[in-house]
Amino acid sequence: MTADREPANLPRILIVDDESAIRRFLHTILNAEEFFLHEAETGHAALAAAAAFRPDVILLDLGLPDLDGIEVLKRIREWSQVPVIILSVRDREDDKVAALDAGADDYLSKPFGTGELLARIRAALRRSIQEVGEPVFSSGALEIDLNLRRVTVAGAEVQLTPTEYDILRYFVSHAGKVLTHSQILKQVWGLAYLEQPHVLRVNISNLRRKIESDPSRPKYIVTEPGVGYRLKLV
Repeated sequence: MTADREPANLPRILIVDDESAIRRFLHTILNAEEFFLHEAETGHAALAAAAAFRPDVILLDLGLPDLDGIEVLKRIREWSQVPVIILSVRDREDDKVAALDAGADDYLSKPFGTGELLARIRAALRRSIQEVGEPVFSSGALEIDLNLRRVTVAGAEVQLTPTEYDILRYFVSHAGKVLTHSQILKQVWGLAYLEQPHVLRVNISNLRRKIESDPSRPKYIVTEPGVGYRLKLV
């Protein structure tokens, strides 16, 4: 477990991976972007570091030598909502869904591109800022006033059904995070609808027609194939 000397006001990232080569690679690219880094090689070390280091983002491998990464994630979620990005060689859709349902914010399969990783980290940091910010969410031309339940695009008010608004509000509370089909169905419709994904698809299609300039190429509500959806921070 290692940590650099702490500078002031830099985003704090905890790297959890048992492979030294991966840790060195992440350390090199993240140091260049001026993040303050801490490393852990095992699940137990990661849990201790998450409490002591108080990271702004955790990069978590699933294949740890002592605890499975999903178990580490579940334990962290018992007390913290820190953004967690999974970095794993497991690339099957059911692995991704399991991690996201357990509370991960994002999932990148190894090998991954440096630019993509940095973009996901920045999105996670922006989401954290949004969560503790004002009750008005904005992304590009899209604006949602959570107090007034008012949605506008480029200043023009958009009329949503109660269900469409509930979906959008749930996206806003997790902006930048991948939400699985089952997470959204459970939150908006309840457990009885977990096996009815067509209900979600219809409502997402309707939402896109109302808030996207080109619903066939959405820039706000984007699809994560086989997994779910994400509200992008534009």
